Amino acid sequence: IDMSQYVENMVDDFPIKFKSTDTAATPAADDLFAAGSSKKLEKDRQETFHTWVAKGLFVAKRARPDIHPTIAVLCTRVKEPNESDWIKLIRLLKYLNGTRKDVLTLSADDLRSIKWSVDVAFAVHPDFKSHTGGVMSFSRGAIQSLSRKQKLNTRSSTEAELVGADDAITMVLWTKHFLEAQGYPVLNNILYQDNKSTILLEENGRKSAGKRSRALNVRYFFLTDQIEKGNLIVKYMPTDDMVSDYMSKPLQGEKFRKFRREIMGMDA
Repeated sequence: IDMSQYVENMVDDFPIKFKSTDTAATPAADDLFAAGSSKKLEKDRQETFHTWVAKGLFVAKRARPDIHPTIAVLCTRVKEPNESDWIKLIRLLKYLNGTRKDVLTLSADDLRSIKWSVDVAFAVHPDFKSHTGGVMSFSRGAIQSLSRKQKLNTRSSTEAELVGADDAITMVLWTKHFLEAQGYPVLNNILYQDNKSTILLEENGRKSAGKRSRALNVRYFFLTDQIEKGNLIVKYMPTDDMVSDYMSKPLQGEKFRKFRREIMGMDA
């Protein structure tokens, strides 16, 4: 499939016709997670909304990870979309309209070193659940990306970051095992995070768990076992350098442009 052509068709086939000047600087505004209007869409627009969100999910997973966070949120709204959700979809399509020719470019420095970045936006959904974002690469360009609403409520950003790491761990370990099965031994499987308290929990398990963390289900300390077995290395990275920040929230301005270049593997 020619994904650039697919994106063009996706934009051109939408019931609202966009001019070349109908563009948006980013896929979503700051209110991406907000519930917004309570007015539900009529049936025909509900069906259109569902169809184009599905198209967007297909594009995000295969060629345009830069729209993944927006699509992830819109996917949570397909059962009962409202006017605010419709406006968010229109903005996404305007963004695609202005970036029709952009393509994902992948590059690798070393196939033996996998770099994962996982970040979390704490309690941003209307039900106060957090949102996990993750990016995997060998150098530039997101080979895999993760953007999803967490399934449980957490009491602190530290707990949310631990849940976020657990959200990503299946992909982190599967990627390592897949590459090794293809004949590429992985020397370093690195998970970058920006919360030092979370890193202590992951590395030390219950030994670093205080009163606030004692209620966490023991399955979240699965990471501790994987670290001890040598399947995973957890390292600290400052928030301003965490490309996965892009996948956990609707960034704007220079930070959006910086991380988008990294995710899409673009020079400019």
